[in-house]
Amino acid sequence: MSADYHALAAFADELAEAARAVTTKYFRTDVDAEVKADASPVTIADQETEALIRQKIEATYPDHGIYGEEYGAVRTDAEFVWVLDPIDGTKSFITGKPMFGTLIGLLHAGRAVVGVIDMPALHERWIGKSGGATMFNGTPVRARVCPDLANAWMYVTSPQMFKGPQVPRFEALRDASRYTLYGGDCEGYGLVASGWADVVCEASMSPYDYIALVPVVEGAGGTMSDWSGRPLGLEGDGSVLAVGDPALHVQVLEILGS
Repeated sequence: MSADYHALAAFADELAEAARAVTTKYFRTDVDAEVKADASPVTIADQETEALIRQKIEATYPDHGIYGEEYGAVRTDAEFVWVLDPIDGTKSFITGKPMFGTLIGLLHAGRAVVGVIDMPALHERWIGKSGGATMFNGTPVRARVCPDLANAWMYVTSPQMFKGPQVPRFEALRDASRYTLYGGDCEGYGLVASGWADVVCEASMSPYDYIALVPVVEGAGGTMSDWSGRPLGLEGDGSVLAVGDPALHVQVLEILGS
């Protein structure tokens, strides 16, 4: 079945706009944070935002599946599945740091075809779709050429993401890169797409953390995979790699696979 990714991306843009109104309403207010079973925090802003997005998807595309962080999964065997993270970077949100984002991704037959990275407090939005250029606030963007890891700028949300044998592999990549910066949350992937950074290397990720990122990075000419070079989908080991220059991606995989 053919799909109108342009129309689906426009709908994802509308979802992000609606979500932004909710998250900004609660940002830097006295919201309580509860602790979920996995020890991660959640607020009323996370819950209300995802509930609103899901309501709009159900009203417009009732046959589509939904996989969300806060309210779980329905119809994930559908041809189209929306993958949602209402607030990526809840810890940043809770502590007043504006580096949180809303992630809205769409899978078509298991492949990520539409993605939105929205940074509500920064008024920044990347939209990627299969077969089209990634847009940043309405303007096309492109990842930069950087074939040499020694010249690469890398983002990582936290070194605590890496466990066991991942630690020395990440440290080898960090040491081989020009600079490594921490704390970007999903913003780092947008910066790769816009040509300001070259690599994001992370682990301990769930599908709602990364599906939306794939069309954004790939639509800008970059590459995303897990640490073994495999495509990212609903199944995986939680390792995530985004690289702006495909030639650099090969170099990074050699280090992570060692």
